[in-house]
Amino acid sequence: VQLQASGGGLVQAGGYLRLSCVASGRTFSSYSMGWFRQAPGKEREFVAFISRSGGIIDYLDPVKGRFTISRDNAKNTVYLQMNGLKPEDTAVYYCAARQTTATMSVHNDEGYAFWGQGTEVTVSS
Repeated sequence: VQLQASGGGLVQAGGYLRLSCVASGRTFSSYSMGWFRQAPGKEREFVAFISRSGGIIDYLDPVKGRFTISRDNAKNTVYLQMNGLKPEDTAVYYCAARQTTATMSVHNDEGYAFWGQGTEVTVSS
């Protein structure tokens, strides 16, 4: 599956953005999806996870209550609504499709087989 992320940009602290990730192919609903981010000089980190049906959702603790992950399987799209943005949210954000056979934690990027190209989010103070 190929993934195309979009929606990043420059926003002031307290603002909001909605990231989208569109998947090609007809098997999108077969994949659990995740969002990760990588800030300058830092390792890539998990942000949010959503299961194939959307029934299981998980977040990085610092974004809980501010970010919302959702998906529309009819549109082959996963979203990340980001409210109350902070300067520390500045990063390149990546969407990823989890391997169907993965057993490690959903927070572990090694469990994801397909990655989008990333979309840059910059939050100014």
